Amino acid sequence: MDRSPNNRGPLDGYRVLDFGWVLAGAIPGMVLADMGAEVIKVESRQRLDYMRMGRPIVGDQPDPEQNPMFHNVNRNKLSITLNTTQQTAVEVARRLVAHCDVVIENFSPGVMDRLGLGYADLCRIKHDLIMASISSNGQAGPLRDLRAYAPSIAALAGLDSTLGYEGERPLGLKHAYADISGALHTVFAIVAALYQRQRTGRGQYIDLSMLRATVATQGVGLMEYLLTGRVLQPRGNYDPAMAPYGNYPCAGEERWVSIAVATEAEWQGLKEALGNPAWTADPKFASRYGRHQHRHELDRHLAQWTAARSAEDVTELLQSHGVAAIPVMGAEERLFNPHFRERGLYADIEHPALGAEPIFNLMWNLSRTPAAIRRHAPRMGEDNQYVFCGILGLSAQEIQALEEAQVIY
Repeated sequence: MDRSPNNRGPLDGYRVLDFGWVLAGAIPGMVLADMGAEVIKVESRQRLDYMRMGRPIVGDQPDPEQNPMFHNVNRNKLSITLNTTQQTAVEVARRLVAHCDVVIENFSPGVMDRLGLGYADLCRIKHDLIMASISSNGQAGPLRDLRAYAPSIAALAGLDSTLGYEGERPLGLKHAYADISGALHTVFAIVAALYQRQRTGRGQYIDLSMLRATVATQGVGLMEYLLTGRVLQPRGNYDPAMAPYGNYPCAGEERWVSIAVATEAEWQGLKEALGNPAWTADPKFASRYGRHQHRHELDRHLAQWTAARSAEDVTELLQSHGVAAIPVMGAEERLFNPHFRERGLYADIEHPALGAEPIFNLMWNLSRTPAAIRRHAPRMGEDNQYVFCGILGLSAQEIQALEEAQVIY
């Protein structure tokens, strides 16, 4: 790990005990670790993190060290193995809490309390502890025990009801949006609580509802209903103020370009870029209101023009005329795009199991205390020796006995 004085990050000196797993639970610790905190991931072979499972990249045998998504969201972390189904392991975890500033978990509500690792128990060990619990619907309320995954939360939050094609059934967002939204809201809450602790010396408990975090990103739909009584329906590539607006087909297999026109100046720029074809002079397209009312016809004309050109050529031409246009990129294009490479969207990190692999960087750059990926995602139990011996002071004999009893497992 790079511990040079100039690359410690703004959270250097804080220690986090990370019980989080899968995506929502892993991202908060990832961000804190990137910003310099020492994050200790607690896991167990008794029940693998789902992101350690799945198809192996190399060979055909299951290997918990080969999942690229796990590598992305657990970089910079340390890993210890504690089988918390055993009371002795719980006691070891409680001892470790005394050396930590923050605890993160995203088990179902009540699980940590039943283990004796809930906030009420842990704050007696560390009075200024900050603990964040991430759950689908919060630690209290009628939906507290509802079983849900990220797509379920998007449905419950109303997000799914707005996604689909105009006049058709909702298709929803089959993506872990709620996980990521909840995780990033958790990071904000933890940093705010750390700031408050620095001022007052007091810790606190963070009850993060992924449902609320997802609802909070839908301000337009909520205000539309409150002000007009209209409920947003699936509308495809529709915007109430822009036309044309959407993704248009280009030359090549599954190649598309995104185009958005908001102002009269942009409309004139689009017409000029297209060579002022006759259809652009139709009176129905003369005003923004008219273009919006006849947007489907407008889309057909524009799609005929884009279909004969590459997404890159369309982008270059329209951008040169002041029109917002950009190719619809896939994963490979994002990886090798010159702008993204210069801005450091990804870093090539060497992992013992897979070699060099692209790991995405944080989305912000701090000029004085930059975040950094200092080491690869840990192998299971890679840091048992450092944590149990170096932090807790256990002897080699004690560790061996705990391993034989599958407490450290």
